[in-house]
Parts: sequence; structure tokens; C-alpha cells
Amino acid sequence: MARRSGRAVLLLMVGLVGAACLGPVRGLYPPQPGDATVSVHVVRHGWHSGLVIRRDQIPMGAWPQLGRFPATRFLEVGWGDRAFYQSPDAGVALAIEASFASEGSVLHVTGLDRPPAEHFAHAEITAVELSARGAESLARFVGRAYARDPAGAPIDLGPGFYPGSRFYAATGRYSLVYTCNSWIAEALRAGGCPITPAWALTGGNLAFQARRCGPPAHRYP
Repeated sequence: MARRSGRAVLLLMVGLVGAACLGPVRGLYPPQPGDATVSVHVVRHGWHSGLVIRRDQIPMGAWPQLGRFPATRFLEVGWGDRAFYQSPDAGVALAIEASFASEGSVLHVTGLDRPPAEHFAHAEITAVELSARGAESLARFVGRAYARDPAGAPIDLGPGFYPGSRFYAATGRYSLVYTCNSWIAEALRAGGCPITPAWALTGGNLAFQARRCGPPAHRYP
């Protein structure tokens, strides 16, 4: 038994080291000199984080419910445990249940008529600069997170936290080792950003890693 446990720990360490060595996705990141670039933003709302994308940068058909937000300039999307995320009075009990026994996940989509820095004046906002192809890949990653009914349509779960925002059933399962921040890290990774989702369990680590893909003046090795 001890030998098996030691082997499991060794495999876990190898996996984490391998994840830590993830580099840029070739062809998507970094943007080449002269190439068009697209900025997306990670918004840290305390523990939870959201991802803001300009509406006109989302390819037609990539998000199934894009037509519900025709007059907005930006869209914020977040992902999380269904019971915890949708509860206006989520507390410790729901947080524990989400971490160990989540029964499903949701997307929360909000239309914004102002840039994220103006709309979320008290939030920590991190700009991420992607290639045009990387931004398209990120948008399609988000689109694939919508759960579908038997007819292939997204499943609308009702109003969200802000006027006009909506909840939708989502794919994936929230857990102690896969959080809302992990999901956004995976979205950025899909866009080419050399981020390690396995380490981005908290909003702080997500923002720390995302800064590596910021505008040139704010990047660091």
C-alpha cells in the first residue's frame, strides 16, 4: 500500500511539474510583430473572477445566445457551481457542497455598455493581449461550455445578478481543484496564453499568471 501511495504521489508531482512547464501555444501566442491583437480582461470579484470580451470580437455563431445582447459593447462571462453561483445568499455550507459534491455548473453572461474598468470600478482588472486567432479560439472555448438540450439549444436558467444578465446551464464540474478561476485560466490557455490552469485555483493566482500576457509594457519573464 505504501509503495502504491508513493507511486501516486510521484505521478502527481510529475504531472504538476509538467503543467508548470506549459509554454505558449504555437501559432496563437505571442502575437507576431505587425499582427492584429485583441485585448480581453480578467475581472477579479474577490474569490470569483469573470472574463470580459468585446462583443464585436466574438465570431458569429461562437456563442449561441449572442443575439440576446444586441446593444452591448462588452460581454462578461463567468462559470461556476450551479447552486452556489445562483444563490443570492450563498454561504459556507453551499461553498463546501460546491467543492465536494457539485451537482452541475452554470455560465453567467452579462452585457456591459462601458469598458470593464468603468463598469467594475472597485475590481482588480487584468488586461490580456492575444492574437486575433487566439481570441477567436478563446471565444469558441466559451461557446463549447454551454450545455445543450436534446434539440441542441442552450438551456436558459433565468435572470442573473445584473439587469439583462442571464444564467445558462454549463458543461464541466466545479470542485475543490477546479474552480471558476481554473475555468478562466483554461479559456486563456485556449487563446494561447502560457498560463497553468492547475495553479489558478484562486483569483489572485489567476491574475498573477494572466499579467504575463498583458500589453508589452506590462509583461515580465
